[in-house]
Amino acid sequence: MTHEHAIQAGAWGTTFLGGTTWAVSLWAPSAKTVSVEVKGQETPLPLRDGGLFAGTFTGGPGDPYALIVDGQSQTDPAARALADDATGSALLCLPVYRRIAAPRPDWAATVLLEIHIGTFTAEGTFAAAATRMAALAELGITAIEIMPVAAFPGQRGWGYDGVFPYAVHPAYGSPQDLSDMVDAIHEAGMLAILDVVYNHFGPLGGSLDAIAPEFFDPDRTTPWGPGIDYTRAPVRRFFIDNAVMWVRDFGFDGLRLDAVHEIRDESDPHMLDQLAHAVRAAVPDRPVHLIAEDDRNLPHMRDRGSITACWNDDYHHSMHCLLTGEDESYYASFAVDPLSDLLRALAEGHVEQGQPRPTRDTPRGEPTAHLPPQAFVNSNQTHDQVGNRAQGERLIQLADPEAVRIAHAMLLSAPAVPMLFMGEEEGARAPFLFFADFDGELGEAVRKGRAAEFAGFSQFGGDVPDPLAPETFAASRPYATPAPDADEWRALTRQCLTWRAASLAPLLISGKSDTPQVRATGCASLYGVWPFEAGRLEMVAHLGAVPDDAVSLDAPDLVLGQVSDPCHFAVKVTPR
Repeated sequence: MTHEHAIQAGAWGTTFLGGTTWAVSLWAPSAKTVSVEVKGQETPLPLRDGGLFAGTFTGGPGDPYALIVDGQSQTDPAARALADDATGSALLCLPVYRRIAAPRPDWAATVLLEIHIGTFTAEGTFAAAATRMAALAELGITAIEIMPVAAFPGQRGWGYDGVFPYAVHPAYGSPQDLSDMVDAIHEAGMLAILDVVYNHFGPLGGSLDAIAPEFFDPDRTTPWGPGIDYTRAPVRRFFIDNAVMWVRDFGFDGLRLDAVHEIRDESDPHMLDQLAHAVRAAVPDRPVHLIAEDDRNLPHMRDRGSITACWNDDYHHSMHCLLTGEDESYYASFAVDPLSDLLRALAEGHVEQGQPRPTRDTPRGEPTAHLPPQAFVNSNQTHDQVGNRAQGERLIQLADPEAVRIAHAMLLSAPAVPMLFMGEEEGARAPFLFFADFDGELGEAVRKGRAAEFAGFSQFGGDVPDPLAPETFAASRPYATPAPDADEWRALTRQCLTWRAASLAPLLISGKSDTPQVRATGCASLYGVWPFEAGRLEMVAHLGAVPDDAVSLDAPDLVLGQVSDPCHFAVKVTPR
């Protein structure tokens, strides 16, 4: 690749040109001078149009380098590798390589498992996680969704405080280690999805505010820090090129886009539409799945195909309130009539579709019943809903375990894309707590803020574990001490997913043919029918109470308990 091609290929970061030659580009519209320093040797970068400084320099893989902006040493905001953590030096990094071609299962048949690299194994590394992929595939998981791995300050964290989106967190391993893990996922026949954060940067360790203050919108803030100005082409390119890197270079089959409701952009096309086009154009030989977390419940980007699916918190909240009776904070509107909400979530996707809702001052959402089931990712547990509790309890610790088993079977047998949170497949009881690794004033502010957050919540509260303590991090490993009934839970998961792959997946792939009908049969029970071109799905579920109007399926494919039991589940597919 020539220097000119490297600059055209990306306006941010370094590109290896061969031998000892590298290209580097930086957008710094307010800067007067920019140079790159490697091993004490400084190379000036010429100023091009639009505030872009770009040129070539000499170095070797692994060499630390710095960008000197108006005489001040700065870390490359698009560094591909860092020493130690997000406060360390940028390192020159060769491109990663891949061995295994990606599988191409139909998205409608996907079953996701969300994992956090640092707590997924005792080692907390990409290499250790890679060794567990074959066993998960054997269980019936078809896709792994990895929580953010972009570099953040300290060694421990959830990953949503990343400040260098192009660099993997050094504590997890090298960029090549991550690529090797993607290979292991593909070798097991699964899809690899990466959680990325394009709506904010973490509070410590970044360099963009000093290098390019124009990157941020001075008139807007997010719940996590300064708002970003997505109307500027170099800003859009920073995130779009990052997305392309994960998909094209590392081989990811898709991205989970964090809190896209805070990616506020009035441009045409919207930044996310442009991103979707770019990542799919980068790998035209295979599908790319984009999953959004979007609090607005809007269907538009799914309608036009930019977004494949959205996390459906409405399903989670309905099920959670029905099983636990909790009614505080964001559960309030779903606690009024959780069964009715669950019925709508099963039939139409989102619950809140613009209608008036109790406890809400303004409506949220728009109609989504026209969307296919695979446009929704449903879950009973996620890192958010477990970790954003003071004690990090899992659902099985908050509700009747037998009812939770029924909810588990429902999730894995219903048409929407199901997602499990690591350990859920085997009934883990280990908490997933909030943890971080900040020092000084910021660390103390996080500690106090976390305690204050739950002071007024009787259901979420109690003594909050110190988020900065290594013990809090260690306690969040779901597989460290398996639950006494882990084998039974794994058997249930395998049974449901084997049936899903053999019997339900052909229906989902064929597409729905009519409106689903899901009705209550009691105060905590339901019966549903979903028509598809290839057949129909029927489901009966009792979630802790004997129904008033019991429905008994004739020769069900899967069954738990008896029709006369308060906890009962049955499901059946009838092909056309």
